[in-house]
This record gives sequence, C-alpha cells and structure tokens, in this order.
Amino acid sequence: MALAYQEHYTIDDYQQWEGNWELIEGMPYAMTPSPSVTHQMIAFNIATSIKDALKNRKIHCSDQCAILMETDWQIAGDTIVRPDVMVICQTIDEKVLVTPDLIIEVVSPTSAKRDEIMKLDLYQREGLRNYILVYPENRLAKVYRNDTQGFIKQGGYSTEKVEFAIHDCRFNIDFATIWR
Repeated sequence: MALAYQEHYTIDDYQQWEGNWELIEGMPYAMTPSPSVTHQMIAFNIATSIKDALKNRKIHCSDQCAILMETDWQIAGDTIVRPDVMVICQTIDEKVLVTPDLIIEVVSPTSAKRDEIMKLDLYQREGLRNYILVYPENRLAKVYRNDTQGFIKQGGYSTEKVEFAIHDCRFNIDFATIWR
C-alpha cells in the first residue's frame, strides 16, 4: 500500500513566498487572482459601516476596537489566514496573534469552499465569536454566531440591520448599504 506524500509548510516558509497566500494547517492556498472591484468595495463598505457605528456609540468603542482589512492572522506555526475584514477589541501589536471578535469574508467562486468549510471549521475551533460570509452575486450575508455547540447560523440577510455585541460595544451592520 503506497502512502501519499504531502508537504507541510510553516510560517517560516510562508514568510519567504512571493504573492498572496494563506497557510492552513501546513497547506498553502494561493489567493489569486486578486479580489475584484466589487469584492473590494463590499469589504470596504462593511469596514466603514462598522467603524462609523462604533464611533457613534456613547462609550468609545472605536478606541477599543481595531478594524483591519486584508491583514494576516497568525493562528499557529503552520496556519496564517488573511480575512477580508477583522474586528479585534483587545490590544494588538504589529501582528495579529489573538482571535478576532468578528471576521467577514467576501466569498468568491475561487474561495467559496475554503471560506464555507475550512475557515468555518478553523474559526470555530479558534473560538471566533462572529463570522459573516458575504455573497456579492446574491446580495446575501450569512451571519454565524459561535456558542457552546459551535457556529450556529443566525440568518441570511440582504437589506436588514443586524446587531452585534462585542464586549461592551453594540453596533448594527446595515446590509442594505454594503452592496455595490
């Protein structure tokens, strides 16, 4: 019986690569082609919406939370992902080494399986509280919340406002305003 050989890469390998990659449990995934204009506009609109919502709160949530786009999150020595948008409401330095509070992935045909299966499972295991998968073609956002049994789909939204609570900060994302 022949055993299949499989490469296993680490963060040290990842740091030597050119181009845009993610590394999930030792397996490299190319992030090409680069995101479409629609993809980028939707990610930007969501990030802006969250920033504006946090800034308008009575307590200074925007001082406590970082909203990051296309930033690496190093999870382990063989796992580093680059979500479209992350919200982190704790102290971070130059590298993201902590579990974010909210991640948004804008799903494209080339990333669908990775976003819907691999990352959903990975993010659930890492204790991510809120995960949003955004489907531009369908104008649909699927919101998942992590509880004691794992991710539970809260719903699918196109034009609704959905409330999120991160620590002491509550804010809405108005999904009607994110679409191109």
